[in-house]
Amino acid sequence: MTAPVVSIAYHSGFGHTAVLAEAVRAGAADAGAEVHLIKVDEITDEQWETLDRSDAIVFGSPTYMGTASGAFHVFAEGTSGRWFTRAWQDKLAAGFTNSASKSGDKLHTLQFFQTLAAQHGMTWVNLGLLPGWNSSTGSENDLNRLGFFAGAAAQSNNDQGPEGVHKADIATAEHLGRRVTETALVFTRGRSAA
Repeated sequence: MTAPVVSIAYHSGFGHTAVLAEAVRAGAADAGAEVHLIKVDEITDEQWETLDRSDAIVFGSPTYMGTASGAFHVFAEGTSGRWFTRAWQDKLAAGFTNSASKSGDKLHTLQFFQTLAAQHGMTWVNLGLLPGWNSSTGSENDLNRLGFFAGAAAQSNNDQGPEGVHKADIATAEHLGRRVTETALVFTRGRSAA
């Protein structure tokens, strides 16, 4: 069985989201995927072709002013040619984001990714975790410590660099990478059998 191809299309303004992208990559690779990290603000024609041949595309961006970064929005608009040709139809999609606040309207960024995926006819892969850190026995070190369901969400203090990304958020992003790969394996096996 061929390894599924998982591409992580992301923008990172100050390095925090890049840490999460690397964690998603590590989780996907650990689960057996061929993984590609693609910085959307530096995307090449060859990387566009990699996205086109991917089984799954994981979108990532910091949340700025309640939505994905401007650089990610430019990339999203740049996918319109693929929308016209349905090039990404039936691929898997997932997403992750980071902001300085615990909430920071990160859900809106994840919903933006979901809408982008839906317009392309992609199938969304959610985080698949119960919320962590929501009881007296919970801890900020729990997976999904911020309690998001749509994708992986992280919080990084605005006075710390990438080294300040919380370990539980990194582990949650790794979980997302594994989940996307495991789902891609099911989908590719199903297509082969059909």
